[in-house]
Amino acid sequence: MHLILCHTTVDFDALGAAVGLTRIYPGSRIVLAGGSHPSVRDFLALYRDEFALIERRSVNPNKIHSISVVDTQSCDRLGKSAEWFRLANLSAIKIYDHHPDIISDIPATESYIEEVGATTTLIVELLRNQPQKPLLTTAEATVMALGIHLDTGSLTFPHSTARDAIALAWLMEQGANLPVIAEYVEPGLPQKLQELLSLALEQLQKSTIRGYTVAWILFKTDEYVPGLSTLASEIIDLTESDALLLANQYGRGEGDRLSIIGRSRIEKTNLNELFKPYGGGGHTRAASVVLKEGNFSEILEQLVEQLKAQIPHPPTAQELMSSPVRTIRPDTSVEEAHRILLRYGHSGLSVVDEQDQLVGIISRRDLDIALHHGFSHAPVKGYMTPQLKTITPETTLPEIESLMVTYDIGRLPVLEDKNLVGIVTRTDVLRLLHQQQRPQKSTFKGCIPGVTCTSIEELLEEKLTAPLLTLLNRLSFLAEKRGWQVYLVGGAVRDLLLAESETTVLLNDIDIVVDGCYKNANFNTDILSPVSPAVELAQDLQKHYPAARLDIHGQFQTAALLWHNDPILDSLWIDIATARTEFYPYPAANPEVEASSIRQDLYRRDFTINALALRLTSPQVGELL
Repeated sequence: MHLILCHTTVDFDALGAAVGLTRIYPGSRIVLAGGSHPSVRDFLALYRDEFALIERRSVNPNKIHSISVVDTQSCDRLGKSAEWFRLANLSAIKIYDHHPDIISDIPATESYIEEVGATTTLIVELLRNQPQKPLLTTAEATVMALGIHLDTGSLTFPHSTARDAIALAWLMEQGANLPVIAEYVEPGLPQKLQELLSLALEQLQKSTIRGYTVAWILFKTDEYVPGLSTLASEIIDLTESDALLLANQYGRGEGDRLSIIGRSRIEKTNLNELFKPYGGGGHTRAASVVLKEGNFSEILEQLVEQLKAQIPHPPTAQELMSSPVRTIRPDTSVEEAHRILLRYGHSGLSVVDEQDQLVGIISRRDLDIALHHGFSHAPVKGYMTPQLKTITPETTLPEIESLMVTYDIGRLPVLEDKNLVGIVTRTDVLRLLHQQQRPQKSTFKGCIPGVTCTSIEELLEEKLTAPLLTLLNRLSFLAEKRGWQVYLVGGAVRDLLLAESETTVLLNDIDIVVDGCYKNANFNTDILSPVSPAVELAQDLQKHYPAARLDIHGQFQTAALLWHNDPILDSLWIDIATARTEFYPYPAANPEVEASSIRQDLYRRDFTINALALRLTSPQVGELL
């Protein structure tokens, strides 16, 4: 007999994976180690006869020849069923799980452990790869689909993968019953958990750390409460917390136990690592642990402090904001303000007085209304919003999000000592949120498939010749002294990222962009000044490389350093330009050019490969834009 073991308090993922394995191992039987999640118990009350279930006490150990274990790697979670691993007649013990960070204590002969959203996904993939793909019954397809839905939050949990979505699609093709799935995906709290909800909320404690809310609860019951994970999900939503530790101490004094369910929505927190020293585990954002001894109150306090220590410092307005800010005066006409918006593609403008103090913001919508009513020559002060919500450079991302949602505003001016130093828009916030959610294969910003080095800095050191790396480091140092940033842009970035391993990249044509040169709030600096930042930097660099020829090019004040058959650098051409933006008054016209930011400079470029920029200056060396 081949047995399939599910862990104690079986959930839909364990049950769904076990049901799928019965199709891979015909004649196998499913053993529930002990207890079920309330919703699984209700489901089995209707569908038990559809599956090959057998009670543990009905199993004859002498007839067991092999065992499969699903959704766990811990003997403790298998109860007395773990005793069967010591049977002399066993030919194989196989583990199917999706928790790769768990240390297994099961003496497995084979392990199928991959980081997907649900163990059931792995079983579906095995079924799909069978020479003769089995046709599932509606009940089988439904319970397996439930396993994926519940363990991935219907593909919304951070550990969900495209493989889970593909597996769900296949199960739908197999006839998974969507009305039944909907009934168990959003079942509401059972009566018992509703009663405990009030008790738990009375014990709720909260703390705000770096803009994130951490909540924890310790409540006592006489008996073990199944379904605490459902209660935890309900509480974290009700309290609008970012992380929650829900602890239930159960028993009648002697031999009490503590069951802790953890949930987190905070990037970079790891509940699996938090619980691992105590014998628990799970996913980074959802995990659990059961403690059998110790001072439970002190242990929970320690876990809360350790969780707080995991919380990263969130991005601040200083990192998010666009700076300097394009501004206008209160007496600027509506027509002129509208022209500025058209020229620079903004959705609003900050209004400052003669002392450069912020007095209001005017949006494109405000200007459109004024123009519609024929007030093109009226000053913007009659249409701007004077009562403003502002932030400081130290305001955190969660606080910024809260302000935008609460007051339905799309831009927040950043003030430092009453001076306007930047502005944060919805676009800035969304850009960062999507960067955080994007899966990273390496530790540098940006996501370039195939790049496996630990950082772009290492990539530069590995791929560039030593003389060229020294030159770029010196250029960065000269820029940092002035408070500027320099970026490698265009084709050189492409060649570095696409270079084969163990191959030195010989670059002989390099483009550099200088950014961060202008702090004037009005941003009316003319790039056509006598000596632009690009020229200044090139002249300074030439002092260290007198063999290079310096050429200053035309009206846009770019500079080039050229080496020809140099004994160290060979033939090399470095173009240095100040970050700029261009506006074409009409088709085929010469562009009107102004100094700008690196992002605006990249926006004006033609092909995507030319719009790659690699930061060379501290503190974010290796940032890929």
